[in-house]
Amino acid sequence: MQNNLRVVTLDGPAGVGKTTLAKRVAQELSIAYLDTGAMFRIFGWKFGKSAQNMSEKELEDHIAQYSFSLSGIGFDSVLSVNGAPVGNEIRTEEVAALASSVAKLPAVRNALKRVQREISTQTSLVAEGRDMGSVVFPTAKYKFFLDATAEERGARRFNQLQEMGKEADLDRIIEQIKERDLQDRTRTIAPLVAAKDAHIIDTTHLDIDGVFDSIMNFFD
Repeated sequence: MQNNLRVVTLDGPAGVGKTTLAKRVAQELSIAYLDTGAMFRIFGWKFGKSAQNMSEKELEDHIAQYSFSLSGIGFDSVLSVNGAPVGNEIRTEEVAALASSVAKLPAVRNALKRVQREISTQTSLVAEGRDMGSVVFPTAKYKFFLDATAEERGARRFNQLQEMGKEADLDRIIEQIKERDLQDRTRTIAPLVAAKDAHIIDTTHLDIDGVFDSIMNFFD
């Protein structure tokens, strides 16, 4: 990676507000925003449950058919796969569950880790995900880990869906978040965990502005 390129990592569980904050931090720093979760969602959406039954070679062959690229800055950052911007088709709870499932597969994680590191050699970025600070970019100077209770994260997701005019079941959303937390935190490969040198911020009782200010206070 070129010395003049900056990598900021922002990790945490589902529904903690990483996406909004990562975009805002990237905007403030005038660098790109990398949604690594979208990469796993793409494979979850494309491969579905069949990925669990594929051999390592089959998975690698399938993965090789996809090429990722990143352009833009902050809120205008665009992640593309095979030249096409990633769309809303991957933004469902069902795809999120599939993404968490394929994230346990070494072939998928290793392939995306290589891609993410390659992208970081081309542009400065804020990398949002589950293991950006602990695994993918262990030498990043600025690492943050956001957390909040499952109930608070469920309520945020419920309100978000309602604002979008979509039907939502709060209890079911909280249950799904807890299920995903269990998968992410207990998987053998790159479990969800804060890097030892990450700045941990509990967002349960903070609004977006409060979390954003807490993050930006760490920058020179």
